[in-house]
Amino acid sequence: MKGLYGRAADGDAELKFVIQETTLLDVLGSHQVRMKVKACGLSPLDFKLIQEVGIQRDFIPVGREVAGVVLQVGPKVTFFQPEDEVVGVLPLDSPCSGLCEVIDIDEYYLVQKPEKLSSLCAAGALRDGICAYTALHTHAHMAAGHTLLVMDGSSPFGLMCVQLACYHGVKVLTTSHSPQKQAFLEQLRPSVGIQDPLVARVIPVHNGSSDLLSVVLEETGGLGVDIVVDSGVCLHGDEEEEEDIKLLPHKHDIISVLGVGGHWVTSHKNLQLDPPDCRLLHLKCASVSFLNPEVWTTSSAQQGRYLHILKDIVEKMSAGVLRPQMEEAVPLYEATVAMETIQRHPKKKAVVQL
Repeated sequence: MKGLYGRAADGDAELKFVIQETTLLDVLGSHQVRMKVKACGLSPLDFKLIQEVGIQRDFIPVGREVAGVVLQVGPKVTFFQPEDEVVGVLPLDSPCSGLCEVIDIDEYYLVQKPEKLSSLCAAGALRDGICAYTALHTHAHMAAGHTLLVMDGSSPFGLMCVQLACYHGVKVLTTSHSPQKQAFLEQLRPSVGIQDPLVARVIPVHNGSSDLLSVVLEETGGLGVDIVVDSGVCLHGDEEEEEDIKLLPHKHDIISVLGVGGHWVTSHKNLQLDPPDCRLLHLKCASVSFLNPEVWTTSSAQQGRYLHILKDIVEKMSAGVLRPQMEEAVPLYEATVAMETIQRHPKKKAVVQL
């Protein structure tokens, strides 16, 4: 079988993605499942993270969000039977690429896929669902009556946050990066026929003069929001930065819109806070949490909670509570080109149909 792998590059050179032959062991492990992959979601490869957790390989498997059908189970597997439809995320140290036709995976990384949910939708949106759950439930302890600010709510991850928060009775504010995205967010409605929009206020940041702080304070009666979830942070005010960076909020703006006891969940890996920033956080008794969705598979103590999250995500997608905006499925022969694009533009998404 053939799978897609990222080859480690020297220095600052870009990762190269190549098709490699791979073989499966003749005998399954006690708790392993052999599954036929029907769809695989593509996400950026964080090679630095892989190195930092001690995984040393020349070729890193690509494509970890998978949906498919169980072909065979190990002798001690209790959760699944052959012909069950399943969905899950391959662990970081998996030797298999999710783009292989058949893969072996531990049963504790899989959950049953609801019949109404398509394999393409499950594989394409699972990672964003995990990120949204981790940000809102695990870090921010979201509850009904809270106010949430989601940066770039039209992104795949931002959309999951918006829909999940509204389902739990949270008031949602969000920013938009273009007039088209603003119109999309303003027209969002729940799936149950309610005419009220999902988002209480869409704040445009694409016109060069964002009134983020004043709008948030107006919407919250001057109190600030309970939760902020960002999609990146602008650390410096340089005018020569790339256009995408200019649309990101400045760290001081995020801290300013937080209310007392607020939670800031950031996906910025190298966030640096200056003493004045820390002082302001201290005065508000606010907290900063770092979003790393890979953390669930690093400790067996969290395995049960992780499976509960996976199951809840697919059930909510099946029921229409979470409605991801899916890109058109990519055929297998275009997977290499799609992965190269995603590696350069991490916010882009793709799902491969096998």
